[in-house]
Parts: sequence; structure tokens; C-alpha cells
Amino acid sequence: MSVLTWIEQRTGIVSQTADFLTEDVPGGASYWYAFGSATIFAMILQIVTGIFLTFYYAPSAVSAWESTNYIYHNVPFGSFVISLHFWGATAMIALLFMHMLQVLLWGAYKAPRELSWVVGVLLMVITLVLGLTGYLLPWDMNAYFASQVAINIAASVPIVGNATQQFLSGGPGMGTLTIGRFFGLHVWLMPAALIALVGAHLSIFRHNGSAGPPVDHDLKKLPQGRFWPNQMFMDAVASLAVFAIIVALAIFSPAPLDAKADPTQKFIAYPAWYFLALYGLLRIAGSLPANIIPIANLLATVVIPGGLVTLLVLLPFIDRNPSRQLSRRPWVLGLTAISLVFAIGLSLYSQLAIQQEQAEAGEGGAKAVAAAPAVAGASGASTTGAAASGGSGGAQVAMAGAAGKGMTVYSANCSGCHGAAGAGQAGVFPPLGGSEYVTGDTKRLGHILLYGLNGKIKVKGGDYNGQMPAWKGQLSNTDIANVLTYIRSSWGNKASAYPEAQLAGITK
Repeated sequence: MSVLTWIEQRTGIVSQTADFLTEDVPGGASYWYAFGSATIFAMILQIVTGIFLTFYYAPSAVSAWESTNYIYHNVPFGSFVISLHFWGATAMIALLFMHMLQVLLWGAYKAPRELSWVVGVLLMVITLVLGLTGYLLPWDMNAYFASQVAINIAASVPIVGNATQQFLSGGPGMGTLTIGRFFGLHVWLMPAALIALVGAHLSIFRHNGSAGPPVDHDLKKLPQGRFWPNQMFMDAVASLAVFAIIVALAIFSPAPLDAKADPTQKFIAYPAWYFLALYGLLRIAGSLPANIIPIANLLATVVIPGGLVTLLVLLPFIDRNPSRQLSRRPWVLGLTAISLVFAIGLSLYSQLAIQQEQAEAGEGGAKAVAAAPAVAGASGASTTGAAASGGSGGAQVAMAGAAGKGMTVYSANCSGCHGAAGAGQAGVFPPLGGSEYVTGDTKRLGHILLYGLNGKIKVKGGDYNGQMPAWKGQLSNTDIANVLTYIRSSWGNKASAYPEAQLAGITK
């Protein structure tokens, strides 16, 4: 008895492999069918490189960036492998999008392949979560601030928002527990779910067979090809091409690593390309009139993305048109085209807006110094006039000086969340101009700056649910008093200077 016969009698794997390799391919082998195989190849590449990285990565706020930097500079081929992992994530998501788009265009989600499509949509969601959770792990500036925005978006979801925020953050601010949660999701839970869903997807695919080209007549009447060697050769060529592109990007455009995360510094984060459209929705929502911002924010963060995923899941059951022919499916194809144009337009809008913000932030220090004298004018008198009048004029001079220094502190530490003009971000970071928190109780305001704020608040009639970091120990009481003086005398606010002495008496 041969070894293969012995294995076949006990597992059936030899006959199963033979059936798999000799499967007919309706219409013949085609590179159109290679997207799925190339996506699985990218997934395998991510698993292999990810395992390598876990050998050196240490998930904590004091070691995440240091261990990532060590991989870059001290581990043999470390920079190359981490770049493979970085670009492999982009390739996997892009290939998955293209695979799903091809299935959608060809109507391959129709009966009897509805469940295969539903599992594919779930795979897309899991893959995006993998991309999101992996974004934080280097713990550099972009990772920190981009992930903070993502957590705050999750916090804005009705009912489950607070619980989700607490789970992801692990506390009132981002730190070691946050990295631990994201690491667990990225390395264990999401990959396990991904592998299980890929297994289910392949099993359903094997049961139903290939859908073939988008035609309505009997697929058996089409020319038939063989999976082996014809289609497998094309799948291998496509996967090799993907690997060559990833390797070239890893060599000539290595994965970036910014400075270590520092919440006290100003930084304009750049979200991953596959989240730019969602970010564009948030920016548009934040630019609307204040009275409709909460509703617009809910639409941008929950209703539109959640509705899109729900629509994709239900698509096979909603589209009852039995035809797969392109010319007989104008509604589905038309809506798909409109959605793609809309998503690409939002992504381009977001990219341009972020690049403009980053360019302006690069000049933040110079702008702060140049603009500082104008603060005195905003408070009602120029520096020269106030000095000449004596008495209260001297107080105005002191206030103008404190506000000028506060502007520099604000530009470096606060404008990344609240904006250069204090406009905030819809549903997440409240506006500072006209805010009752800014011009009201000074003790409450000082407590917020010293010890942070976590949870829902209402400002100017709008609901906000972001995270305000604690600045005690990060900034001196003088800096905190100066920045509070600045915001209390800017953007239409006309409150008095903030008394530094009061900060010393505020306890947690």
C-alpha cells in the first residue's frame, strides 16, 4: 500500500485535491477570476510578515514605538519586512475591493450564491477593522492622532458609543491599555474571524462552482477550461505580479515611521486611503450650521456607512432581477457607478483638505507670533493705547501678553483637535468660540484642562463625545493659564484673563 493510498483511506484528501484541480471553469480560464486568489495570497503574506513582526514588537505605550523603531534599524531585513506588511495591507484591501466590484458587476451574487456574497461582505468589514487596528500599533504621531479620531467616531454611535469607546481606549485616555486592545484585535481576534470566513467562503464557492461570465444562457454551453493547469497558472501569475509590486514599493517607498506619539504636540493626522471617504463625510458634516451638525454627524458616522454595509448584505435578496447580463441591469450598475464617483470624490476632497491643513500647520509657529499683537485689539484696546492709559490699561497689556503666549501654546497643542479657528469637529471636539464652558465657570474650565474630560457634553446646543487629555504634568500652570486667557479672548469671546493662582487650588 502506497503512502498516498494510506492517507486517502483515512482523510480523503487525495480525491478532494483531484476534484479541486480538475474542476471545469465556465468560459475558460481568465485573469478576471484571479482577484480572489490574489487577495488570498496577500492575506497569507500579511499573516507571515505579521508573525515575524510579533517576535520583536512590544505592545505598550513605553515600548511600542521603541520596538517598531528597533525592527526598522536593528533587525536584519526588519525595515523590508515591515514595509512588506505595510504595503501588503494596502494590496489586500485594494484587491478585495476589486474582487467584490467584479462580483457585483457580473451579478455573481445572485442565486444560488447569496451566502457566498454575504460572507464576502463580512470579510470586507473584518479586513477594514484589521487595517484600522494595525494603524495604531507603531504608536507614532500619525498612528496616535488618526486612531484618536477613529475612537471618537466610534464614541459618537448612539447607545453603544460610550461602551465601544471605553473598550477600545481601556480608560479615559489612550495609552498601554489602548495598544493592548488594538493588538489583541489585530493579531488574534480579527485574523481568527478572517480565516474562519475565508474557509466558509471557499467551501460555499466549491459547492456552487464558478459563476462564470455575466451571461444568461446555460453555462454548460460555454467553452470549458480546467482549473489545473490553466486557471491556476493565471492565478499564480497574478499573485506573482502583486508580490512584485509590493516588493518594489517596500524597497523604493519604505513604510513611514513618525516621531513617537506625543499628545502634547500639534499634528495633523492622515487617515488610511480606504477611510478618506468617511473622513470627507465628517468634514462636510462639521462645516454645516451648528443646529444641524449633530444630525449630520450621525448620518456621516452611522447611517451612511452602516446603511451601505446593510445594503450590500441584503443586495442578493433585494435585487430579484434573474438576469446577470450587464445590459439588463441598469439600476444596480448605475447606482454602483454613482457610489464609486461619490466615494472617489470624497476621498480626493479629504486628501486635498488634509494636505492644506498640514501645510498651514507647518507655518503655525510663525503665524502665532505674527498674530499675537492682534489679541489686544480683540480685547478692546491696542497694547500701546492700554499702556498709556495706566491702571486697567496695564491689566489689558498683561492680558494681551498672556494671550499672545497662549496662542503659541494653543497652536502647538490644541489646534489639532479644536482647529486653528477654534471651530472644533462635529460631534467630537466642541467649538471654543461662544462656548459656555470657555466663558463660564473658571474653576470648571481649569479642571477640564488639568484633568481632562471624557464622555458626552453639550456645547452651544450640540452634543459632543470626544476625549480631552489631561494636561497636568504636560504643561505648566503658566502655560495652561495663558492658553485659557487666549481662548477666552478670541473668536468672539470677551471673558477676563484666566487667573493662574486658581489652578493651584483645583484638585481632581
